[in-house]
Amino acid sequence: MLTSNQLKWDEKGLIPAIVQDSTSGEVLTLAHVSRESLEKMRELGETVFFSRSRQTLWHKGETSGNTQQIVSLQVDCDADAMLIRVRPRGPACHTGARSCFFESIDGIESGRPDSLGAIISELEQVIAQRHSDRPEGSYTTKLFDRGRKRIMQKVGEEAVETALAGMSADRSEFVAEASDLLFHLLVALRDQGVTTGDIACELRMRRLAGSSAK
Repeated sequence: MLTSNQLKWDEKGLIPAIVQDSTSGEVLTLAHVSRESLEKMRELGETVFFSRSRQTLWHKGETSGNTQQIVSLQVDCDADAMLIRVRPRGPACHTGARSCFFESIDGIESGRPDSLGAIISELEQVIAQRHSDRPEGSYTTKLFDRGRKRIMQKVGEEAVETALAGMSADRSEFVAEASDLLFHLLVALRDQGVTTGDIACELRMRRLAGSSAK
């Protein structure tokens, strides 16, 4: 474990930091950390960077509410770059995009991450927006408006339909029903004020407990 004095700060007293969603693994942004911002992160448990354009500390989400709760902070083998894994509360980019990395370069193959973790994380953000904005005509809005009882009924219904599809051995039907179940479970999590990060922490603790028991 390194101390602040052992890190290789550049000539301006900064270290670049990659910020990554701890649940999906998606890279959210690249920022810079100073000695002072590192101390603030220790104090707050949220990302605090040094803004090179404004020449001042920048507590991510302080005004927008889109804060990033720190799960872990590590440095690379040369101690001159950081990887900060976070639980984001809203988009990371000032444009409103979930990640700052969404533009492609001509001639180089690119695309959106299609891992299940990335898609669930993106869907979780969409559901959160539906919960707060309640746009008319949205199925998710209707679920929230009808209340917790209806939401949990839908989770139960989709769980039964998923089980029946699994028993029928129809792969495409099972995939469709499992997708419906995951969606409604995410809606239920939001209604209960629970995040996928909370679930990940619980599963991680169970895994560690299981490993230690062995």
